[in-house]
Amino acid sequence: MKSIRVSISIAFVLILSLAACTSKQEQTTQTAVQDVAAYEASINAWHQEREAKLKAEDGWLALAGLFWLNEGENTFGSAAGNDLVFPEGKIAARAGTFILSGNEVTLQVHNKTAILVNNKQVTEAVVFERGTKDAPEMKYGSLKWYVIKRGNKYGIRLRDTQSDARLNFKGITRYPVTTDWRVEARLESGIFPKKIAITNVLGQTAQEESPGTLVFTVDGKEHRLDALGEGDSYFVIFADKTNGTETYGAGRYLYADKPGADGKIILDFNKATNPPCAFVPYATCPLPPKQNFLTIPVPAGEKSYEEAH
Repeated sequence: MKSIRVSISIAFVLILSLAACTSKQEQTTQTAVQDVAAYEASINAWHQEREAKLKAEDGWLALAGLFWLNEGENTFGSAAGNDLVFPEGKIAARAGTFILSGNEVTLQVHNKTAILVNNKQVTEAVVFERGTKDAPEMKYGSLKWYVIKRGNKYGIRLRDTQSDARLNFKGITRYPVTTDWRVEARLESGIFPKKIAITNVLGQTAQEESPGTLVFTVDGKEHRLDALGEGDSYFVIFADKTNGTETYGAGRYLYADKPGADGKIILDFNKATNPPCAFVPYATCPLPPKQNFLTIPVPAGEKSYEEAH
């Protein structure tokens, strides 16, 4: 009888232990599911913010023109005979002239058109000169524009808050969010400063400073991406085997926070984005350097914008 009672006690303890293990496993599974759900929600929220920035009045979708200036006088307005033809019906037929003299650009306003420069109406103003970092914004109605410099070229970047691209934007299709493409990387840097050649869509190539190479592993194989520094982040311009089929043909962009106290760098390809050139033809996007062409597909992040239309 005593042995029976002992056996029953042991069995009872085993049952309690099994129940405790099962309960612990269920809690672990439930926590993991909750963590994944929270992660997906954070990526979705990030993407909503990304689309909101694209749609903003100063976002990429508002770009409506990019005009390169020639030395001397460059007329602009809505008439076809101008050197720079602005959108029809949105400004005077002959609104004014830009005068490029060396590294200085002067605006001259014609026909009493009420053009604002930094919110002040002017008839003439220097809108770019040597050392300019933030060129003054010119404005008329729904149009806003300012001078940009790319290499030795000077141009006018035009935005229209009522542009078709902005008004007709329907969102960007994406791959399903997955933690599989949230990978840990390490920065491999040398003793001496590193520079990499970055070419933009204009064909201009510049030697850009690089903090080093981000090294990560996918399915047991090591991959490498040269990074650029941008504030507290690394900026990566990369290409992969989905380009030209499911994703934008000229590659995608990815930002990653610089490592904190734990030294970890996370490359979250769920945040891989289309460059501005995927949305409008008026951007001067940098292209992936040849060493950043991955030999694998990366089915994460944004797909081709055309697929949404």
